[in-house]
Amino acid sequence: MRVLGIDPGSTCTGYGVLEEDGGDPRMIASGVIRTPRGPLSSRLNKIFEGLEEIISAHRPDAVAVEEVFHARNPKSALVLGHARGVALLAAGRAGVSVHEYPARKVKQTVTGHGNADKRQVHSILEAQLGELPDQLDASDALAVALCHLRWSDSPLARDGSS
Repeated sequence: MRVLGIDPGSTCTGYGVLEEDGGDPRMIASGVIRTPRGPLSSRLNKIFEGLEEIISAHRPDAVAVEEVFHARNPKSALVLGHARGVALLAAGRAGVSVHEYPARKVKQTVTGHGNADKRQVHSILEAQLGELPDQLDASDALAVALCHLRWSDSPLARDGSS
């Protein structure tokens, strides 16, 4: 199974592609889509186009997206929601099944505790997958992909409502 994990953000969207075929998962690709300052609509379009290219190039069997956390700033949460919507749209248009996971579940799955910070997630993934680029948004996306691989046998993951 090949999974594209996405850590959405309006200025930096992380992505990571993992593949698992009965053995340990291996990293296929990871990186970030950076958007320049400017209107939100332009940034969202850049994220959408970037994700379309990634989906086309790597042909994932599933897309796993981190759910919106409850931000202290409602405007930030709303903008993050727009970035998530673009990620869901890109996967949906490509006909790829979409699965959503709360950040706490992702961190719990990868590190063993739901309050891990980005550096801890990165370090544990590096130990499991080998050397990773030092892009924390990309490693967060890989963590979302790994979470899906770990939970994809559950009935919740199969119906897309994880």
